[in-house]
Amino acid sequence: MKLRVTTFVSTILLLGASSVAIAQDAPTGEDAATVLKGRPYSPNADRGFPDQVLFGDTHVHSALSADAGGGGTSLMPRDMYRFARGEQVNSNTGQPVKLSRPFDFYMLTEHTDGMGVITDIMKGAPNIMADAQGKAFHEAFAKGGEDAKQASIDLIAQFSQGTLSEALLYQPGSAGYDNTWRDLVHAAEEFNDPHRFTTMIAYEWTSLTEGNNLHRNVIFRDGPERALQVVPFLMAPPAGSPNPRDLWKWMQNYEDTTGGDVLAIPHNPNLSNGIMFALNDTFRDGEAFDPEYLKTRSTWERLVEINQTKGTSEAHPMLSPADDFADYELWDWSNLDLSAPKTPEMLATEYVRETLKNGLAMGAENGTNPFKLGFVGGSDIHTGLTTQDDNNFFGAFAWMEPSPKRAASEAKANTELDIGYKGWQYATPGPTAVWATSNTRAAIFDAMERREVYSTTGPRITLRFFGGYDFSAEDIKTRDLARVGYSKGIPMGGDLVASDGASPNFLVYAMRDPVGANLDRIQIVKGWVDQQGETQEKVYDVVWSDARQQGDDGKLPPVGNTVDLAGPTWTNDIGTAELGTVWTDPDFDAAQHAFYYARVIEIPTPRWPAYDAVRFGVEMPAEVKLITQERAYSSPIWHTPDE
Repeated sequence: MKLRVTTFVSTILLLGASSVAIAQDAPTGEDAATVLKGRPYSPNADRGFPDQVLFGDTHVHSALSADAGGGGTSLMPRDMYRFARGEQVNSNTGQPVKLSRPFDFYMLTEHTDGMGVITDIMKGAPNIMADAQGKAFHEAFAKGGEDAKQASIDLIAQFSQGTLSEALLYQPGSAGYDNTWRDLVHAAEEFNDPHRFTTMIAYEWTSLTEGNNLHRNVIFRDGPERALQVVPFLMAPPAGSPNPRDLWKWMQNYEDTTGGDVLAIPHNPNLSNGIMFALNDTFRDGEAFDPEYLKTRSTWERLVEINQTKGTSEAHPMLSPADDFADYELWDWSNLDLSAPKTPEMLATEYVRETLKNGLAMGAENGTNPFKLGFVGGSDIHTGLTTQDDNNFFGAFAWMEPSPKRAASEAKANTELDIGYKGWQYATPGPTAVWATSNTRAAIFDAMERREVYSTTGPRITLRFFGGYDFSAEDIKTRDLARVGYSKGIPMGGDLVASDGASPNFLVYAMRDPVGANLDRIQIVKGWVDQQGETQEKVYDVVWSDARQQGDDGKLPPVGNTVDLAGPTWTNDIGTAELGTVWTDPDFDAAQHAFYYARVIEIPTPRWPAYDAVRFGVEMPAEVKLITQERAYSSPIWHTPDE
């Protein structure tokens, strides 16, 4: 089993937190070196620890994914890379579109199953037209509009229910499949520009069980010399399997045979109907997880996609009724293809905070926590255009590109089960932020593997989160927080071991997006296992803006609202540009397994349908949410008792 966790011991030794006294007559040359005791005078020299925050997308599709290309997406991988690095392109509906700022890194994750088939369906290749399903799909996609949209929905449903024709399930070894994979790898290599714009080789393992989403995004650390030694692992037999155990075997074999490195990120779990983080093995008739499963899952899956365009999976009001911010961009009505309704008992094994708590309990019981997960974002956009700003949102699918009707349009429905949702319920997706030593494949991958990553719901908020036992209130005053954080503690994604019963303290700092909204507050979310073996949670407001006072109930009053929907716009007259503090857990118990993560909340701002209402001059239905409070989530820090 692999495990690459980069440490910075040498740097910490060189860059300790204590200051160095300098004589009034500053020495030079060898005398200066003696006074500095091996540390460079320049605070930026020989840093070693991650000092670059990089923003990117870890989950996005081009026209080569069947549910994208069939539904009207025409942008191909090279178009996407040009757009992501900052160039203006024409959208799938012919509208000019450009990002306000380029991405630092990008990962194109085409669906594994049927890779290459949509190209043949669209052009009506002979083998497609000879198949009844293939011909029907070709004719529907060729009509465009609502026919193509419905055909793309039908394609997903038939694949997820196992009724898609074998002729449309291209397998490795076929020219269509192999050529598509090879071209995807070559396109990533063409646009990879280390230290400026990094493209990672990746794919989306498209596991579905009766419509329940078990997808994983598989990310390579490597270039084409290793990635082209393999083809992606599929869901459909005979080359694939829907069981994640088999994906992990594929990953192990890849590393063993190529010497490369790979990781898997579970898809936003809110469309799995409780299967993604089930507490038993659903592929073995619900039997208990064996030790090998627990160890293997914790090795290969160190991250989870906590939010994307299909909603946020951090928390749910039914699971966290005391959390005033849990009701945020929820998709809690069904599974991926709307074939089965969501029931309340499914939520506990879908939402990430509850999953982290379940992992603590499992780790306390058997020594291995299979759900020790850092947080990433990911757009899951199927237009080829990752647009994360509310004033520049080009939708999740081609039918959702800007138009007067898109917000109120029906996105998908199952009339028999009375389940459905509208276009406005898609969210602007957030980026993955990584703390890396450089903008390169290796550095970005290593940051992800050690979980020194965080997610936002769109804005490029800067967030630092460290845990330790020696932070003081004075530490937050330094302008070199990273040096203090790494020298006195461990960063997000790391582990704290009990220290003689001492309560840990946490250094947390956030700065607003330079072109975005002010910050309302920073919270620390704690989960733990109590003495009776039950899981618990609490959300602490640790620092906030505008000199507000907590009430007798411990609640902090709302920050206010400056949104003007006639603009739409807002002002930064409330909130603050940066927040930071050193917080000590007042309820700490050294005998308890626990986790802590930071959640940063912005002041209210207009949501994307508010811009549609003004620009197209349309009145939105009352149900449409027009105001949001964007946020960021750090990866957790775990506390393990010293047993």
